[in-house]
Amino acid sequence: MINDRFYKRKYVIGGIAICIVLSYVLRLFFLQVIDQSTQEKAENNAQLRQTLYPSRGLIYDRQGELLVANQPIYEVTMIVREIQQEPFDTIGFCNALHISQEDFIDRMQHMTNRRKNRGYSRYTPQIFMQNLSQEDIAQLQQEKYKYPGIDIRIRTLRDYTYPIASHILGSVGEVNYNDIERDDYYAVGDYSGRDGIERTYEKQLRGNKGVQVYMRDSRGRIQGSYQNGQLDRPAEAGTDLYLSIDRKTQQIAEQLMQNKIGSIVAIEPQTGEIIAMVSAPYWDPRRLVGKERSANYQQLLNDTNKPLMNRATQAQYAPGSTFKILQALVGLQNKIITPSTKYPCNAQQSTPIKCTHDHGSPVDLEEGIEQSCNPYFWALFRDMLQRDGYQDGHAHFKQHYTDWREIIASFGLGARFTNTDVREQAKGYLPTTEFYNKVYGQKGWKAITIRSLSIGQGEILVTPLQLANQAATIANKGYYITPHFNRNDSMKTMIHTTLVDSCHFDIVHRGMARVMTEGTGRWYNIPELQMCGKTGTVQNPHGEDHALFIGFAPMDNPQIAVAVAVENAGFGATWACPIASLVMEQYLTGEIVRNNLFERMTNANLINKTDE
Repeated sequence: MINDRFYKRKYVIGGIAICIVLSYVLRLFFLQVIDQSTQEKAENNAQLRQTLYPSRGLIYDRQGELLVANQPIYEVTMIVREIQQEPFDTIGFCNALHISQEDFIDRMQHMTNRRKNRGYSRYTPQIFMQNLSQEDIAQLQQEKYKYPGIDIRIRTLRDYTYPIASHILGSVGEVNYNDIERDDYYAVGDYSGRDGIERTYEKQLRGNKGVQVYMRDSRGRIQGSYQNGQLDRPAEAGTDLYLSIDRKTQQIAEQLMQNKIGSIVAIEPQTGEIIAMVSAPYWDPRRLVGKERSANYQQLLNDTNKPLMNRATQAQYAPGSTFKILQALVGLQNKIITPSTKYPCNAQQSTPIKCTHDHGSPVDLEEGIEQSCNPYFWALFRDMLQRDGYQDGHAHFKQHYTDWREIIASFGLGARFTNTDVREQAKGYLPTTEFYNKVYGQKGWKAITIRSLSIGQGEILVTPLQLANQAATIANKGYYITPHFNRNDSMKTMIHTTLVDSCHFDIVHRGMARVMTEGTGRWYNIPELQMCGKTGTVQNPHGEDHALFIGFAPMDNPQIAVAVAVENAGFGATWACPIASLVMEQYLTGEIVRNNLFERMTNANLINKTDE
């Protein structure tokens, strides 16, 4: 028996049997525990889960006027496994949807392509067509019983009450694979906010999906609610938003900027709420809704005037003469000047910076602001930086420059606003001592080297949003609240105090009031509104000068601060100032009474003026 060569066979056979049993056990474990697709297939054989999509939150303006609502649309879904089980009338289906058989084949290929549709499963509903109107699906609704596996689902798309505020509101578009990877709320074919307010407040606006679960028989036919609806969950609508923008002011501001390149930003000084924000060129937000969204977006993307760029927050300009207000405040804070300090001006013969206006000499601070006197602010800037002299890279000089820069930065310049719902901001630029050391060497620069800064030219850059916030800060006599859109948030606690004492602002207010009564803005002043302002004409190496303006009103109780930038327009007093005064008039009085001025500004075409 020991020599029986068949003796050990029982161990071999036993081992094989054990291996077979183990392989079955492991396979069952993998299918039931590890591989969820098997469970998915089993569940989908017994039940059909239909997603219920919530209505997106509505968006209102500061007066409670509806800006963004929802409109119903339809999509056709298909469970591929079910349409493959029985003969499918492709021709009849195509006729019901008014599409060609070639279109049907293309859509099927796209839908079942796992590379393009990573969520594809032949057991679950897949989107075959979407963004359909009631007319598009009317025939299919009547004949749907002929096509097992086909369903019609209702969704909503954005509906805009007015064709305004495209850069503020943003748009809603289909999610991509990265969105789905980042947030398991989304599935293929879902929509989310792509930019603007729609993106910033996506989680509040989108709501929560619901689900209805149906029981199916062995042939996939619906037999009723699954488990008496115990697994059903209703959709929850998104949260409504109340924005700070005023619809009428926004609409007027956009009309004023038609056929122009530039922007308008209006802020309520006491709250930091943005009343209006226009970036021109702009577009009707309804262009980025529905079937034509992709084609229209491509058109906007290819437009050489760059309408998709939000110039109000992303364009950067030298501030020009609007910056002289800050120079005055820094000089007062550092006791370089008093309100009565005078500097001489020799008009066009002034050196090293000429004056662009003819006026008396010498001038004090109020007159300097009123007349926008370049020599006055150059002398102030020089005296501030070199009050201890300058020898061989004087350390005190560079410290004075750093102190000057810190005070300017405290007005919100040179950095993006944080903790705000304003998206896509450029930060502007305030040059540092390190920058000038690198450009000119440690001992190679002094006040006269950087004299352009004294009148808001040179390397300094600001955005229109920063300019409007500067105006609001001056109106508030030394503080600002971070600019924002949402009226129902905690932004009003985001108070920033400047490094200039409040006692120095009254003289600046008076100087800005004189700009509107006796200076460059006098033609567009409304005396009873107590307007304060400062015009600016900014050098542009690529064409005509840019027209700038900042201002606020009323002087004693500021309710609106405005910044306007019109590219390649020429003088700030000619274009930016009248536009800003009309925006203030609309907001403060509720109407425009200077109709001739309004029509002249609205009808002016400054984009194509070189072709006229």
